Amino acid sequence: MEFVPTFNALRKNNKKEFSFSKKKKIAILGDSSTQFFKIALKGYGIELEVDFEIYEADYDMIEQEVFNLNSQLYDFEAEVIIVIPSVEKLLDKFYKTSGDERENFADLIIGSYSDIYQTINKNTRSKVILFNFASLNNSVFGHYGSKVRSSFVYQLRKVNYELTNLSIDSDNLFLYDLDLLQSRVGYNFRYEAKFHVSSKMVFTLDILPIISKELCDIIFSIDGSKLRKCLILDLDNTMWGGVIGDDGMEGIQIGDLGIGKAFTDLQYWAKELKRRGIILCVCSKNTESIAKEPFEKHPDMVLSLEDISVFVANWENKADNIRHIKEILNIGYDSMVFLDDNPFERNLVRKELPEVFVPELPSDPAEYSSYLRNCNLFETASVSGEDINRTKRYQEEAKRVSVKSSFSSIAGYLENLNMIGSADPFDNFSIPRVAQLTQRSNQFNLRTIRYSEADIKNICESDKHVTLAIKLKDKYGSYGLISTIIGEIQRKELFIDTWIMSCRVLKRDVEKFALNQLVEKSKSYGVDQIVGERIPTAKNVIVQDHYKNLGFIEKNGRWYLDLKDYKALDCFIQNEDKITV
Repeated sequence: MEFVPTFNALRKNNKKEFSFSKKKKIAILGDSSTQFFKIALKGYGIELEVDFEIYEADYDMIEQEVFNLNSQLYDFEAEVIIVIPSVEKLLDKFYKTSGDERENFADLIIGSYSDIYQTINKNTRSKVILFNFASLNNSVFGHYGSKVRSSFVYQLRKVNYELTNLSIDSDNLFLYDLDLLQSRVGYNFRYEAKFHVSSKMVFTLDILPIISKELCDIIFSIDGSKLRKCLILDLDNTMWGGVIGDDGMEGIQIGDLGIGKAFTDLQYWAKELKRRGIILCVCSKNTESIAKEPFEKHPDMVLSLEDISVFVANWENKADNIRHIKEILNIGYDSMVFLDDNPFERNLVRKELPEVFVPELPSDPAEYSSYLRNCNLFETASVSGEDINRTKRYQEEAKRVSVKSSFSSIAGYLENLNMIGSADPFDNFSIPRVAQLTQRSNQFNLRTIRYSEADIKNICESDKHVTLAIKLKDKYGSYGLISTIIGEIQRKELFIDTWIMSCRVLKRDVEKFALNQLVEKSKSYGVDQIVGERIPTAKNVIVQDHYKNLGFIEKNGRWYLDLKDYKALDCFIQNEDKITV
C-alpha cells in the first residue's frame, strides 16, 4: 500500500495554517459517529494540498438531512456527499424486523438507499459516494447461514450485491468498498467494540487514514484532477527474473514454475490494465533488439509488443527516457507510474521527476503483485469504449513523432498527415466519452466544468444547447473523439460553456477546424456572435491565449467573435462531410 500518514499526523495537519488554491466542498452523513472521520479526511486533503470544506451532519441523521429539502445539507451545496451506513446499525435493524419479513430485508434496505440517492440526485448536482457494508456474521447459523434466506449473512450479502447494481444504474453514485478494505486489513483493525460502545464509532483510528486516502482517490478520479493513466515498466528483474543480456532467453525466469510465476502474475496484471485503457510503456537499460526478444519469442511471455505503446530500451538515464516518453504521449508526469526493481533507479526518477509516482517495490518479487494491488494506483470514475483502443492510438502517435523529424517545417508535416475531421452532435455512442473528457481533461479545458453522463444526456435533450463531438483521423490511423464543444444559445449569442481538446492533438489545427464547424452550426441557429470565457486553473495555462489566437476580441474578461464577416480559418484538416469521392 502507498505510504499513508497516521491519524495523529492527520490530526496535526488540521492545526496547520494553509492557503491552497484548490478547494472542495464535502458533506458527511453517517449513522455512526463521524467526528474523527472528518478530522482524518480534512487532514488527508491537506496532505494533497487541497482545502476540504466539510459539512458534518449530526449523528444518525442521514434520512432527516436528505428528505428535508430545507436541511443544512442542501444549503451547503456540497460537490461530494459521502454517505456512511454501518453494518452494526444494519444488524440492529435486522433484529427489529419480524421473522416473516426477513427474507425481504435486503430489498427494503436497497429501496431506502435508492430513495436517498434519487432524492439527492434530483435536488443537487452533488456526486454521491456510498459506503457498502463490511462483512459480519452474527453466528446464529454459523457457516450454514449462507444457505438460509432469512439469515443476516444471506441478507447482508444480497444488500452489497444490490448496492453494486444500484451504482451501475446511477451515473452520479459511486461505491466505497468498505467490505473489500476489511477483507484486506481484518475485522479487528476496522472495528473495536469498546470504541463503538463508548463513542458510537465503527472505525478505529488506525483505519481512518486508509479510508481517507482511498476516498480521495475516488473524489479526484471523479473530477479528473489526479488520474494516473500510464504504467512505465522496467524489464530485468521486474517483468522477468534475471538479466536478458546476460542470461539469454533460456535463462530468464518467467512462467508457472518457481519465482517465475511472480513475474508472470505481474504481467497478467499489467495486461488487464492495458485492456482497461491504461497506457503501457517500457523504459529499460538494455540493447533494444535484445530487450524485445522475449516479447517476440519467449513462449511464456504474457505481454507482447502490441501491448506496449512506447518501447524505450537504451543505456541512457532513465529519467531522460521518461521525459522522452512524455513527449510522445503528451501527458503529464503526474499521470505516470514507474515500476523498477532497482532502488537506485527509483530514487533517481523520484528526484528528477517528482510528479511521477514510483512505488517502493518489495525486495522479494513474490510480493510484487499483492503489493501493487493494494496500492490502488489506477482509480477511475468511468470507462469508455475509447479506452480500449488507447494503446493502438499511442503506437500510431509514436510513428507520427518519428516521421515528424524528417520534415523541415511543421506545415509540411501537417500536410503530409492527410488529416480528416468530423464534427457531429453528441449521440448515445459519444456521450460516455464526452462525459469522460469533461471529467479528466485539465490542460486544454477552457472552463473545467465537470459533467456526468446524466448531465450530458440532459444537455443533448435541451433545445438551448449546441453540441459538437469532434473526431480526427490521418494516414496512420484514427485519433477517435478528441474534442468536444458545448454551446448555450442565449438569444443571438452562443456562449461556449465547454471547450475541451485532448492534448494528443495539440498543434494539429484541431481548434481551427472546430471553430469553423462551430461557426457554421451557430449560424444555422441565427446566432450573431460567439462568446468565450477562460476560467484560469493551475493546469490550463496552455489555453490562456486560445481565443485571442482564433480572432476573438476581449471585453471585460470575456471573448467575442462576430460571425457576420467571419471567414473560415485555413487549416490542414479536411471536413469528412465535404470530401467528394
